Amino acid sequence: MLAGYYPRPGDLLTRVLATGTFDILHPGHVYFLTQARALGDELFVIVARDSNVTHKPKPIIPEEQRLEMVDALGTVDKAILGSERDIFEPLKDIRPDIIALGYDQRFEIETLEKELTKRGLPAKVVRIPLSKECPLCSTGAIIKEVLKRYG
Repeated sequence: MLAGYYPRPGDLLTRVLATGTFDILHPGHVYFLTQARALGDELFVIVARDSNVTHKPKPIIPEEQRLEMVDALGTVDKAILGSERDIFEPLKDIRPDIIALGYDQRFEIETLEKELTKRGLPAKVVRIPLSKECPLCSTGAIIKEVLKRYG
């Protein structure tokens, strides 16, 4: 068996993949992962590597700790760190049927599906809409609140 290969327990199971930074876990993350899990039978999560987070401030929580936190969530079947070389690399082993995107993730669905097909990874891409709103449902909001109270 290949290292990192995740055998599929049955042909009829639908495997869902979610990705993200997951810095300072909050209710928005739980909502996203719960909605992603509802799309199938198994939920795999790729946690972004510290070195790959370039579209927003670097995570406060180190990648290994973020991975541990996400992997501990009951809704997640398996969490792994992403590749530092190619974001598509882990998908070869996971072989998802569906990729769930968060409402604020920067990927365009059509472009992503074309790239997946080109790489021999035909997965349906679904965007989870924002419908969980609360004052502290984002990492940025939590950081602002901490600074307001203690900064």
